Amino acid sequence: MFPRYITFFLILLIFHLLFFAYPVLRICDWLGLSAIATTIVFLPFFFSQIISRIIVQKSLKTFFWIRYSADFFLGLSPFLLLSVLFFEIVILFHQFDETLAAYFSPVFSLLIGSWGLLSAMVPRVKKIQLKTKKIEDSLSFVQISDVHIGSRSRVFLERLVRKIDSLSPKFLCITGDFIDATGVSRSELASLQKLDCPIFFSIGNHERYEDLNKIVERLSSLGVNVLRSEVAYPCEEIQLIGIDDQEDAKQVETELKKINVSQNAYTILMYHRPKGFEDAQKAGIDLMLSGHTHKGQVFPFNLVVRKVFKYMSGLYRLGDSLLYVSQGTGTWGPVMRVGSFSEITLFEVNN
Repeated sequence: MFPRYITFFLILLIFHLLFFAYPVLRICDWLGLSAIATTIVFLPFFFSQIISRIIVQKSLKTFFWIRYSADFFLGLSPFLLLSVLFFEIVILFHQFDETLAAYFSPVFSLLIGSWGLLSAMVPRVKKIQLKTKKIEDSLSFVQISDVHIGSRSRVFLERLVRKIDSLSPKFLCITGDFIDATGVSRSELASLQKLDCPIFFSIGNHERYEDLNKIVERLSSLGVNVLRSEVAYPCEEIQLIGIDDQEDAKQVETELKKINVSQNAYTILMYHRPKGFEDAQKAGIDLMLSGHTHKGQVFPFNLVVRKVFKYMSGLYRLGDSLLYVSQGTGTWGPVMRVGSFSEITLFEVNN
């Protein structure tokens, strides 16, 4: 067996060769570029992720355009590969002009990428109707997840806040990965104070990767209720529980044993990754809210995510318990969504 780091390197190399090297080199060949010109075109594309995530990472705010450009190419790469393969077949069986193929391939990719960019920039409101006898009066609340401030900007958050506020929710649940960078300032998050409802937050994996304690401190100073194996009551008939994300598959089971789960109130559990639903159901949780998967975010990665996660996106039922997995409100990596959309989830609860 190979050590893990060698396996990871081999997978990364194959990915780069397939998605970055082959399409770019093939287009250069169709255009009849010289070896020097091909090298000049090829190297920035092939090493784009290494340059953006390692070399300019510490100066991200100064060289943000390098990171965004590299991530945009990352999002385009599957469609560039597919279009090049398509024209390979066309050229093989028909006398099609290689120069036209060299121009059509990136144009097709850019069209898909532009549509994906729009899907990522403009979150849609998805309404979910719920019924329970535990609540007398109808109410609504909102879930957002995987906003990824740090990768995404203050302006994106401001637009998001205005959209949520227009829905007039009773409260807002943020199910992790709200922040994905070290040093995100209080001022970048200040628009949260404009929301006219209580905000509740549970820790995601990206907060753990960054300056977690400072993130909790900043959010708390803005009036956000950070629930870490803790309980809150946004209204008398609803018990809200938040648990920190962990890789441990038993995290939900372990932490819920420490909490007095109400059997009378409508209980909502916020846990970032869609794991432990069976344990939540056994504990009497009425609704579990998760995110993390992004629904794959960009095709064909959704096919991989579907294999990894039993619960990928949408509403699931187990006995009397429900699990809702958000597609995510922001993006990680390319600001692009193809095969998914950026989601604000509005839950309307009726008796």
